[in-house]
Amino acid sequence: MKSRGIVAAAVLSSALVSGGWLMERGGRAAPRDAKAQARMFDEVLQHLRRDYVDTLPDSLLYRRAAAGVIDQLHDPHSVFLDPRRLTRLDESTSGHYAGVGIQMDVRDSGITVIGALPGSPAERAGITTGDRIVEIQDKSTHGLTQEEGLKALRGPAGSVVRITVERPGVPSRMPFTLKRADITVNPVQNALLVRDGVGYVDLTVFSSSAAEALGHAIDSLRAAGARSLVLDLRGDPGGLLDQGVGVADLFLDAGQKIVTTRGRTSDENRTFADAAAQRFADMPLVVLTDSGTASASEIVAGALQDHDRALLIGTSTYGKGSAQRVFRLDDGAVKLTTALWYTPSGRSINRPRPKDTDDGDGAAPAATDSTPRPRFRTDAGRTVLGGGGIVPDVEVANVAVSTADRALQTALGAKVPQFRDVMVDYALSLKASGAIPNAQFVVTAAMRDELYRRLLARRIDLSRSVYDAAAPLVTRALGSQITRYVFGPRAEFARNLREDPTLARALALLEGVDTPQALLAQGRR
Repeated sequence: MKSRGIVAAAVLSSALVSGGWLMERGGRAAPRDAKAQARMFDEVLQHLRRDYVDTLPDSLLYRRAAAGVIDQLHDPHSVFLDPRRLTRLDESTSGHYAGVGIQMDVRDSGITVIGALPGSPAERAGITTGDRIVEIQDKSTHGLTQEEGLKALRGPAGSVVRITVERPGVPSRMPFTLKRADITVNPVQNALLVRDGVGYVDLTVFSSSAAEALGHAIDSLRAAGARSLVLDLRGDPGGLLDQGVGVADLFLDAGQKIVTTRGRTSDENRTFADAAAQRFADMPLVVLTDSGTASASEIVAGALQDHDRALLIGTSTYGKGSAQRVFRLDDGAVKLTTALWYTPSGRSINRPRPKDTDDGDGAAPAATDSTPRPRFRTDAGRTVLGGGGIVPDVEVANVAVSTADRALQTALGAKVPQFRDVMVDYALSLKASGAIPNAQFVVTAAMRDELYRRLLARRIDLSRSVYDAAAPLVTRALGSQITRYVFGPRAEFARNLREDPTLARALALLEGVDTPQALLAQGRR
């Protein structure tokens, strides 16, 4: 910590000395003590150059110092982005990258294909769930991390990558030559009817096409007979502010406030309002939230709750209520927090978090769960809670971990990944044999027995009594893995939804409801 701070200070001093605009901004000269500190920091930099035991190029000092200065802000959302991290940010916000469209996971047996994106080069070539990629460009994939595997598969659109695949049930390896293409990741991964008249759609990220993709998905569900809607924002980390505004715009009336930003400079103080009449005014709407619902997701949840447009069900959201701007540099970028977000009723989305006070900065401690939350009113006069994050109207706790579940996890210890690998291997063997006729299969006691036998064969010592006591957990996990590798990610998702208590509560509240107002009345009971 100290060495990083010294290097950071050294480069900051260089900027203060050579970059006069920092000292003279606003027409004021730097105070005498600031000039003295700048000289001191410059001396530290000179000592690092001249006397440190290792030779450090100036470029490395400057880069590490830039990262160190931002790190000392103690703001997890303000970061220095080197070119690689900037590329990742661009891909996540745009939803575009050049590659072959393979979704992968890494097991001890190597790279395993979870799925191929629809319309991607991988899907067109016939790559399927459960395939093992054993070579990329004639080099073994053994020991590669997921990041290394993705990097090897990606490249300029139009370029070619050779892969070799092992497929369960096929005795010989299968070579594929794939031409990379521009891949667009759909922010809506699942849209389906979960019950007669009830549509379900998940929004996984607020990338540049989020609002458009969500609108199309809802249109398709309405065409299929959906009269009410469940919008799942659980685990959605957010993304672009304008897409948060755009998604809220789909459900609100023209002129209704969506979010207000308040920052240090005048151009950061803005109010965003709905620009068009809502498209789905007649649909009762449930929004599912959890602690992974963050950023732009919270803008949507807060706006729909404040305007009494949706019933929120689940657990409180993350509380990432700040806006960042990306300032691009010659070699990378700086992402800085420039404003905080407030819902239409005036609630701050940002949840106070502990700060490192070792430097005596006098930061106030974060609010605790026992701190009373301020109260606000929705358009219809309902009480909603502030204090950071969005508190749902109907709380449904996460599935509790039982004593038996904890005992199994404790017994496995560091061998949890190997336990998962054994399940995957078993699932692939079932796929190869064709033993699972449909995605509605039931995990039997005989299947659990076979999994246990395979665990012992892999020298994963586990008490049979501990294993049997956790049978419900083993059943869910094994059923999920078999469904994924035999029938694909969409079938696995549908299976998991059938066992989802939060969705079950949503469906119960939607039963017999035909207007948004009637749904809100259900939530107050």
